[in-house]
Amino acid sequence: MIFISTSCIKAETIRESIISIAEAGFKNIELSGGTKYYAGFESDLLLLKNKYNLNYISHNYFPPPKIPFVINLASSDENIRQKTISHFNRSIKLAKKLDISIIGMHAGFFIDPKPSELGKPISLTKISDRNISTNRFVEGFKELSSMSNGVKLYIENNVLSLVNYDTYKQNPLMLTSFNEYIELKKQMDFFFMLDVAHLKVSCNTLGLDFKKEFALFLNETDYLHLSDNNGLSDSNEYIKQDSSLLNLLKTSKDQICNKIITLEIYEDMTKIKKSYELIFDIIKD
Repeated sequence: MIFISTSCIKAETIRESIISIAEAGFKNIELSGGTKYYAGFESDLLLLKNKYNLNYISHNYFPPPKIPFVINLASSDENIRQKTISHFNRSIKLAKKLDISIIGMHAGFFIDPKPSELGKPISLTKISDRNISTNRFVEGFKELSSMSNGVKLYIENNVLSLVNYDTYKQNPLMLTSFNEYIELKKQMDFFFMLDVAHLKVSCNTLGLDFKKEFALFLNETDYLHLSDNNGLSDSNEYIKQDSSLLNLLKTSKDQICNKIITLEIYEDMTKIKKSYELIFDIIKD
């Protein structure tokens, strides 16, 4: 099953994003960030779901918060951490209304970036104690799991760009490699979602073997986020016919054919459709 992320569409409202994707012929839609809060968005979601016969899943910055903030379940700032818990509590409640079975969330940060810095260079700030921050993340995730009411909560690997690594001279993010995944697994049980584009950048930054890390992670998940990049930053490019990423996916056909896949491509609909066709050709048999 292949989903299209609403973050692929540049729009003010989630209604506009969903209509664009649905009118392009897609039924499986991942509700994600990039749009603004407005009164009545929940009613719009239900109306559009019924009108177009849509299937939703939910991801991280959805529903859109009234006041933007950086979601961080590991934050040393208790206000940010509690806002994060409240955000996902709202997401869980909305999921039940919309018959959503999956919610994905990013792993935590050992820093608290500004909303304007997401996906960009992050200014230098103090790094919190890793063990304390990880424990805060684990406690927060367990709290959310206890109120999930049957909705599956997935944790997604973060992306460590070279520019942010150079700024901090160390890794200020949780869960950017397979070893970090294993360490987190020792502390709690959770479903894992692999963002392949995040992994490509993080491996390049950390000097890890991308294909090896990909293979290890692939055995641990049934849910993938797909887009391409140059290995330096998470640029959410479309998947090309002659790309090394597509070749890697082809060689892993037997493992990915039964997984949930979301395309998270920030380009025009023609390129989104082309990427969809390439991935569908791999998994259709």
